[in-house]
Order: sequence, then C-alpha cells, then structure tokens
Amino acid sequence: MKTTTRACRNLAAAIFATAFCLSLSGCDGDYAIPITSAPTRKIDQRLVGNWVAKGGAEKMKVRKFDDSHYLVSYDGDLYRAFHSDLDQTSFISAQEIDSSGRKFVYLAYKLAIDGQSLDLRAVDDKVVPRETSDSASAQKLLKDNLHNPKLFGDEGQYVREK
Repeated sequence: MKTTTRACRNLAAAIFATAFCLSLSGCDGDYAIPITSAPTRKIDQRLVGNWVAKGGAEKMKVRKFDDSHYLVSYDGDLYRAFHSDLDQTSFISAQEIDSSGRKFVYLAYKLAIDGQSLDLRAVDDKVVPRETSDSASAQKLLKDNLHNPKLFGDEGQYVREK
C-alpha cells in the first residue's frame, strides 16, 4: 500500500490533518479502527482549503463533508477524517475510502495561528501496533506515549496554496 503510506505521511503533515494524515514510505498506520469512535469536536474551518507540501509536489485538498467530518483528497486518494483529540494533543483519524480495507491512519497536527502552514506527523506503528483492536487500547497507547519521541514518524509540512 505505497499510496496509503505516502498519503499517511503527507496527510499527517497536511491534513487536518489537518487535515487530516500520514507517514509514508513504510506506511505507518493502516489501523482497523479509529482513535476515537466518534469525532471529539467539530471541524476547524481553518483546515479547509488546498495545501501543498513544502519542497514537494504533493497536494492535498481538505473539504467540509459535514459539521464533524472532512473529505480529504491527497494525490487522488480519498479520505474521510475527523478530530480524535486526546488530552491537549490534536489528532486526526483519517480513513481511506477508496480501498476495500478502508483502514485508518492516525495523525497529529499543528496548524499555524495564521492558518497558512500545517505540520502533520503520523503515529509510528512500532509504538501503536497495527494490530491494536479497539479505540480504548489505541487511546491508552497514545496517551502513555505522548512524551515518547518515537511516537511519531516523519513530519510533513504543508502551506496553504494560494
């Protein structure tokens, strides 16, 4: 799932991640379940728009699907994403909707105050294993590792496309 991996890292940097997100290349992610079973808050309108990776050609479009969900197009792949915040960390659960497995990617993001840049980081599956079978277990692993520098894979940086 090279496409899912690429989308995982770049989405992480761009989505919400917002965008919603993703650690590519060895695909961090591909979870059967979201971090939270339902969105933890409504969408952040500042994430909606067109984003481009800094120093790269990856493009991401983030659109409002409804009050609590985003529709994300990342290099042609479609994702449904929503906020899955834990403690003071902004996470996104992003589900690939074009694949038969419809797996999730877990992303943390930081949106600049001015809303013009977005940093995405995908959760590393060595810290939160892909085999994690329920949202409660995923949440516990994430909370227990929030200060672990190995929790996240590569960071993707995006800027709002003008």
